[in-house]
Amino acid sequence: MLRNDWDIAIVGAGPAGAWAAYCLAQRGARVALIDPSHPREKACGGGVTGRALALVARALSEWPLPAAVIRSARFIDSRAGRSAIVPLVAHGVDPSSALIVASRSDFDGRLLAAARAAGATLVEARVTGIGPHSGGAAIETSAGRRSARFIVGADGANSLVRRRLARAFRRDQLTIATGYFADGVTSDEIVIELLSDPPGYIWSFPRPSHLAIGICTQADGPATAGVLRDQTARWIQSMHIADGAPLRSYSWPIPSLCANDLRRLEVSGPGWALVGDAAGLVDPITREGIFFALRSAEILADALASDAPDPLARYTDRIRDEITPELARAARLKSGFYQPRFVGHLFDALTRSRAIRDVMADLVAGKVTYEQLKWRVARTMEIGLAWSLLGNLLSG
Repeated sequence: MLRNDWDIAIVGAGPAGAWAAYCLAQRGARVALIDPSHPREKACGGGVTGRALALVARALSEWPLPAAVIRSARFIDSRAGRSAIVPLVAHGVDPSSALIVASRSDFDGRLLAAARAAGATLVEARVTGIGPHSGGAAIETSAGRRSARFIVGADGANSLVRRRLARAFRRDQLTIATGYFADGVTSDEIVIELLSDPPGYIWSFPRPSHLAIGICTQADGPATAGVLRDQTARWIQSMHIADGAPLRSYSWPIPSLCANDLRRLEVSGPGWALVGDAAGLVDPITREGIFFALRSAEILADALASDAPDPLARYTDRIRDEITPELARAARLKSGFYQPRFVGHLFDALTRSRAIRDVMADLVAGKVTYEQLKWRVARTMEIGLAWSLLGNLLSG
């Protein structure tokens, strides 16, 4: 006979799961975080925007976060042999309000520590199965069988909760991020090159003790992870980034949904909900998901703690109102973003216009939404540049 162990079981202790656990435990819920391996490094750049930090500032005050402050973004066009530097920190501005890059092991570890301090229980086990149980769900784990009234899937793109209670992501709904951690070298500059073949981008993001370097493109493309890593290795060599540093390879799936998928997004059902990457809440252009992971976790906690007659409907409605419209705008712009003609006009604009460099700085730092982007560009008064830039982006 199963006992009801927890009010809420959260599968996955990354940012979405740990933040959901913190918010729910603070409201008095009996919460378990089930995860065998967090905190750990992840394949993402690790950029944490000012708006993401603002969400978790109260929890991280007791656990200062080691991070590299990013002062500039260098955009590369290797085929044309040119680059454009975009300052991210203006004189007299607090650097942390722009963009910081943290080790994911550090960032996730501090959120997990905050969740445990708030009263959440960490169960270091792997979830192997989920099934119905009277008054909730039965959860099979490598540490035994337990139960909970409600289950939250915060277990990433390959979410078991999603696969068991909703449906797995199709391959065309996934991105592959693969590359290398370069140990012992860092910087205060991110480097980005937009690619048309395969469509996506290649990046170097400095963390406090290493560089995270990789390539991101659709998982249903013809290139294998090995081919993409070879492309990344050649880029590292040609750019003289991380010369001589030891390299550790990685590969990781990231959701990247089209606008139609986002409109039909299923994020909850009877007795369960999905947050973060497991819900598909990732920017389809940048593949940034930390802010959306934290925000969806917070929205879910608010909904479950509310006196709404249908908390899950409230959660779903708020996700559709507050998050998916922005992601759908990015999805509609995505096809044009990596086209050579747009890249050419982007470099012209970045090279010639300080106002457009300022807009790009705010986009990189997460201070401007895609809805605001076209108006910000248009209001720079660089009429010719703005028209060519927006025209080529929107026609992609």
